[in-house]
Amino acid sequence: MDIVLRIADDLFLDKFWAATVPLSAFTSSPEFIQAVNASSKYIPLTEPSKWTQMVALLPHPPLASQAHQALSSSISAWPRDYVPRQLLSLTMLTLVGIHVLYFLFAGLSYYFIFNHEMKRHPRFLKDQIKLEIQSSVSAFPGMMILTLPWFQAEVMGYSKLYDGLDTYGYLYLVASVPLYLLFTDYGIYWIHRWLHIPVIYKYVHKPHHKWIIPTPFASHAFHPFDGYCQSIPYHLFVFIFPLHRVLYLVLFVLVNFWTIFIHDSDMVTGHPLETVINGPAHHTLHHLYFTVNYGQVGCFSSLVSSLLTNVIP
Repeated sequence: MDIVLRIADDLFLDKFWAATVPLSAFTSSPEFIQAVNASSKYIPLTEPSKWTQMVALLPHPPLASQAHQALSSSISAWPRDYVPRQLLSLTMLTLVGIHVLYFLFAGLSYYFIFNHEMKRHPRFLKDQIKLEIQSSVSAFPGMMILTLPWFQAEVMGYSKLYDGLDTYGYLYLVASVPLYLLFTDYGIYWIHRWLHIPVIYKYVHKPHHKWIIPTPFASHAFHPFDGYCQSIPYHLFVFIFPLHRVLYLVLFVLVNFWTIFIHDSDMVTGHPLETVINGPAHHTLHHLYFTVNYGQVGCFSSLVSSLLTNVIP
């Protein structure tokens, strides 16, 4: 999310925060008056408006270093590296982004890929699509709050995300894609399987299995903690392994698309990658029987399932 935040700052967030928390709102404070008088010839503004007075009550970083910009209406008292600004910006971007991604991809999948004949299935619920959407939208804020620390850590530079294409060599750049898929699929396989442990399933994962015959709109219809837990491997990867930040953003979006795609109830089988890829047919069987196909992408989970079937009942 650091690259998304940087682009958003350039495009509109700098202007938004300059208008919302302008530096000029603090020109009536004793701290700022002293800083301006000590650093420039500018005279602080007087008789601030009620809005300015309210804004001036907000926390802010030290203002002395910005004193020379006091009369600029295009400068925010909250610079880009101010953590409260970053957290609020990430909150807005995440909520808008997940809604756009969900309704765009799920809508396209529903209208162009989903087999509408499945709605005649006796276990397809009345008003199910409406219920799936309501469940997803209500879960987004909780999932966002739980995910926010990961995004903030990325923005603050604690991850191993990098910029240059040749920083670790082009071979690693290419190899990082299957490494990312293997690592995340393995992690999700076990998290998903643990979510089916009865005591956990009852309170966390069961709401998602309400949709026996899922539609693409069921893809994010989770309990918030359930959705967050299954996203952990995607965030954890970049704190263990280096990954190009643009590639990470692309993979993250594609993974969310794949989550939507495998919920389209398409039961097409017999394709060459059936034993390797966890496609819609595999995941539909998971919703029907609960005891198979725990993986997300499936490139590793099929092997794990065949080798470790007897390890966990």
